[in-house]
Amino acid sequence: MVGYRPEEYKLSSQEYAAVGAFSGFVARVVCQPFDVLKIRFQLQVEPVHKPTSTSFSKYWGIRQAFQSIIKEEGVTALWKGHVPAQILSVAYGFTQFASFELLTSVAWRFCPHEFTTKHRPIVHTVCGGLAGCIAITVAQPMDVLRTRFVAQGNEKIYSSLYSGIQTMIKEEGFLSFYKGLGAAVAQIGPQMGLQFGFFALFTKLWRGWFDNPDHKRSHAGVTEVLVCGSSAGAIAKTIIYPLDVIKKRLEIQGFEKARKGFGAVRHYNGLWDCMITIMKEEGSVRGLYKGLSPGLIKGGLAAGANYLVYDQVCYLLRKYHSS
Repeated sequence: MVGYRPEEYKLSSQEYAAVGAFSGFVARVVCQPFDVLKIRFQLQVEPVHKPTSTSFSKYWGIRQAFQSIIKEEGVTALWKGHVPAQILSVAYGFTQFASFELLTSVAWRFCPHEFTTKHRPIVHTVCGGLAGCIAITVAQPMDVLRTRFVAQGNEKIYSSLYSGIQTMIKEEGFLSFYKGLGAAVAQIGPQMGLQFGFFALFTKLWRGWFDNPDHKRSHAGVTEVLVCGSSAGAIAKTIIYPLDVIKKRLEIQGFEKARKGFGAVRHYNGLWDCMITIMKEEGSVRGLYKGLSPGLIKGGLAAGANYLVYDQVCYLLRKYHSS
């Protein structure tokens, strides 16, 4: 199971980190096309609906956006930014799961036993939120690069990962790699806390509904992890989604030249200005939920794949050590 349990064989910190990195890698391969769509919708200032005689919107639906990107930029465009995104996922998974396992083991040692067993979802919410904040701080530079690669069209401002890093340092300085960090921490902390908390809650409910009460097991089944993980990811993503939109808008500040042909661009003076401007110009709260449909597909797929791979590989490693 995800999170510290004294009855299970404890893997080393390096093993938890390596498994977390691998699960992040697998999840990224699965969900990248939906991530590209989500980001394109999030960066679009115009309404997400069909163009009219008075308004132009480049993307207005998942199918139309897929077709438009493939027609204009080729199938490979659905994996734009995959290299920095993959580095992001590996670095994030490496840090997040290692931090989460450490934090849950500390909580188990110092919190009352009844609290860590009966109220495990609360413990996992707090530990997951802290682990998410640590992980996104480490991985933010790659998130900024990933967003910018996805944001650019056929006109390549960054031709490669090295070119992107070099150009950003030269034109915007080293701190440009941390654009949107405040929004990222504000988003990821609660999102990961809720995701780990909901996952612990759903697995607890799953066992209450489907398991024999006399049969105690520590290892979760594939269906259990996939359903509970995907559900937890989708719900957490929905609740925190507006902050993801704001983060993406802030990450491309200074990169407006790459948005030619995609529509209008805006400059924002920080998180609050970005949120207020979006709500004022783009349909109140609806503007903060642009790209929610592909975002939920991506969030559910990524969370389900992440938990499933992590749980199964940890289970195999524990069996290996035990034998």
